[in-house]
Amino acid sequence: MKILSHIAFLLLLGGICCQNNRNAKSSSKSTKKPVNQGGDVAPSPSVGDISPGTGGTAESERESTAGARAAGQQSEDMRLHFLKNTQVTCNDGTAAGFYLKEFRGSRRWLLFLEGGWCCYSRETCDSRYQNIPRLMSSSAWPQTKRGSGILSSQAVENSHWYNANIVFIPYCSSDVWSGTGPALSPPARVRQAEYTFMGSLIIREVIKDLIPKGIKQAKVVMLSGTSAGGTGVLLNIERVASQLEQLGAEAQVRGLVDSGWFLESKQQRSPDCPETVSCSPEDAIKIGLRLWNGVVPDRCRQLYKRGEEWQCFFGHKLYSTLTSPLFVVQWLFDEEQLRVENIYIGGQTLSEQQWMYIQNLGKELKNSLQDVTAVFAPSCLSHTVITKSNWMNFQVRGTSLPRALHCWDRSLEAIRNNRTPAKGCPFHLVDTCQWPQCNPTCPALVDQATQQELTLLQMLVAMGLDLQKLGLDSQGDADSLASMVSNGG
Repeated sequence: MKILSHIAFLLLLGGICCQNNRNAKSSSKSTKKPVNQGGDVAPSPSVGDISPGTGGTAESERESTAGARAAGQQSEDMRLHFLKNTQVTCNDGTAAGFYLKEFRGSRRWLLFLEGGWCCYSRETCDSRYQNIPRLMSSSAWPQTKRGSGILSSQAVENSHWYNANIVFIPYCSSDVWSGTGPALSPPARVRQAEYTFMGSLIIREVIKDLIPKGIKQAKVVMLSGTSAGGTGVLLNIERVASQLEQLGAEAQVRGLVDSGWFLESKQQRSPDCPETVSCSPEDAIKIGLRLWNGVVPDRCRQLYKRGEEWQCFFGHKLYSTLTSPLFVVQWLFDEEQLRVENIYIGGQTLSEQQWMYIQNLGKELKNSLQDVTAVFAPSCLSHTVITKSNWMNFQVRGTSLPRALHCWDRSLEAIRNNRTPAKGCPFHLVDTCQWPQCNPTCPALVDQATQQELTLLQMLVAMGLDLQKLGLDSQGDADSLASMVSNGG
């Protein structure tokens, strides 16, 4: 169980397990020598979801090197640019950067922050560097990337944003995009670390480097991200808006947060966090903030006393302090939220207490999203969505996510131009049914042992739950689920 807890902790805010599907690419740029670089990058991989349990875009990742080079000549690929400011770097001192796919003449910009949790001590950072070096170093980054989902340049996959200037910012700072350089007085337990944490500075420098590309003339700049990248949007959107305003840009800055809206852990852990595997996410952030010299939005920081700034990493505490428009995409039964509580759907046994926690999680997430103006929250077990190639398939009350984003866009434009927003175009969409997977468009559940797709009840049985003991009749419950779906799930 302790091992599972450690795995869960590393995966929170941005899964990484399908990294094993990528081919390694060696380089001499790194200032350190990672031990296990195999399986981290491909020459021209799809920039899709990197979370566990998703099919992603494996076909593009199986391209040969020759095919990838040919694809690099096509307009839909994003190309790597390293930052001009060489003082702002990845964890290991290698150059930070971004991938850009320009759409000539467009005044719309989509900036995307990659996810991948964080590290907060010498031990956790060394482990991360050994096992997932691409999240701490640029030494093996490919020259091109292919976007999927909202990052796709194909209208059939991305009908509303395919013609925007698309910027993918790789995550190599391990600080939930909050770091501003070496800490002035790092805590004793992490004083031996030899890494730099500059996530927030990387975002700032990317925007500077995009000035010659035309971002000052932008009409709309949408800062988006998944998982830890989604939390990074919450932490940086006000700073990005201020930076663009100081540059003289008239763009409206908006935020799109996908699967970065987390709740505090319910597990009882040692308050002193003596071992890395026993730390809650809250404790990790508390320790990490000092190591990273991390920053949070000013208006949120003012709500909490010194040492309590970590609370601003949680969307339900931060949201009311933000002035920039924000759209939140959040599965009501987020798999990474469950893994913090040592719950692995399809991968281990499930206790009655854990099943109760799962049910309550959906209710708590719904309550936390009540006051969010723009939200898309399906009642599903999953993690991240906007970079999945099938992101257009998921619906809440008959409205797809791309449609909801389009309605939100139209509403913001109408308000900006002193017009009345159109009716019948919804963008506050939270499932009303109570069960996991009660939305018929949910991603399928897969048994990790057999790789077979299962219904929720089949999964519960496979995980060792006695349905009759829980008061669940398989046939009767299936009927009730069908009823809930038909009544607006």
